[in-house]
Amino acid sequence: MSDDWNDLIRERYRKVEEIREAGEIAFPNGQSVGWTSARVRAAAGGIPAEELPGRAIRVDVGGRILAKRRMGKAAFLSILDRSGKIQLHLTQDGIGEDAYDKFKKRIDIGDIVWAEGTLFITQTGELTIKVSSFRLLTKALRPLPEKWHGLSDVETRYRQRYLDLIVNEDVRDLFRKRSRIITFVRNFLADRDFLEVETPMMQPIAGGAAARPFVTHHNTLDMDLFLRIAPELYLKRLLVGGFERVFEINRNFRNEGISTQHNPEFTMVEFYQAYATVEDLMTLTEELFAGLAIHLFGTTKVPLQGTEIDFAPPWQRLTVRQAVALYGEVPEENLSNPGFLVELASRLGVHVKEGTSEGKLLVDIYEAVGERSIVGPTFVTEYPIEVSPLSRKNDLRPEIVDRFELIVNGREIANAFSELNDPVDQRKRFEAQLDEKARGDEEAMAMDEDYVRALEYGMPPAAGEGIGIDRLVMLFTDSPSIRDVILFPQLRKEG
Repeated sequence: MSDDWNDLIRERYRKVEEIREAGEIAFPNGQSVGWTSARVRAAAGGIPAEELPGRAIRVDVGGRILAKRRMGKAAFLSILDRSGKIQLHLTQDGIGEDAYDKFKKRIDIGDIVWAEGTLFITQTGELTIKVSSFRLLTKALRPLPEKWHGLSDVETRYRQRYLDLIVNEDVRDLFRKRSRIITFVRNFLADRDFLEVETPMMQPIAGGAAARPFVTHHNTLDMDLFLRIAPELYLKRLLVGGFERVFEINRNFRNEGISTQHNPEFTMVEFYQAYATVEDLMTLTEELFAGLAIHLFGTTKVPLQGTEIDFAPPWQRLTVRQAVALYGEVPEENLSNPGFLVELASRLGVHVKEGTSEGKLLVDIYEAVGERSIVGPTFVTEYPIEVSPLSRKNDLRPEIVDRFELIVNGREIANAFSELNDPVDQRKRFEAQLDEKARGDEEAMAMDEDYVRALEYGMPPAAGEGIGIDRLVMLFTDSPSIRDVILFPQLRKEG
């Protein structure tokens, strides 16, 4: 921090001390604010400029000062509240000599203030409040960065998101849109008779996904617990209990790397529907995404990273094998040859662990050559059973499962399948996962005896889906990084 910056901060601390020495409250509370800037603009809407002062519309607003221009015994301020900006006009005659003198000595850009007055329009055509009462509510002890938009260190923006939000209207709009997206998803499911529920975030067994968990310890119970990697197994327990349509908008935690697509703490919506299949969820997903696009943009066409994605149904469907054949430019029939798969993986630079199954190898190749090439939206289907321990296997081809992943612009956005409700088969799948874990796969699932017991009481045939909310927001806000759509993304230690 420069010496000049330190001097500015010291000067603001001095002003706070001056307020206190005068016997006044430096950070007062209890000041109500009756109007937002949006409501002020609405009240003045349609009234001719020459008539507005005569209407004597009295308003009071509160907000942060973003700009200040002082000219002798008058000043213009621009303040920001939750709905936008509004201009204030302060004069010595309007608020009194003593109040104006305090304003000159104490008020800086960044301070939070309250003002009351009547409306008029300036000669430049800007709606303005002619202030008759003015009050400092919060003294900002650090100046706002003057050239915030020119900063090249994006990590500073993520780390000090509060500053990013103050000065960057686009960022504020993005997170308002995130809220609208989540509300739309919640209402979409509720309108279809899904019940919103809450399941444990600390679990005795980390299940429901292939991922490394975060571990914590409960002192009273003297037992390790895991931050959930997915709510799946608890939501399906609720299917057993008779809640036939359930969903949860949840926080998940996975002890994995950080990238433009991954954050260790992230948001998902998972929903489960009894008496439905993966085909039903394809239709539901098309309706959800197309409806969301129309809700936000008025059309099913959405701009994304220099291209345009059309979410109008029906969407493209590809099997995993078809995607590898198409984007790897190899004959699909060759993908049944284990030797060819190993050779192809080597050619593509895909690491092959000893003992890797044919199905796992096929998916590794698909993720290397197929997934990233899909623009979408595309349902990728027919995943091998080895990589789908909770999915129902296909009746005609037991080596694959009834599952899809939704890929858009090279990113997985959703994962869904017809649910495995056969407790005998589920136990065998868990045991196979234990074998994988014994061979060094840290993401393999653990045995969950209580979940198997729940299935033994009978879970109705069902299908379920998880959609990454953060990636969904990236998609509908044209954001290149997951850190752009999370208010406080995980970062390395400062310093």
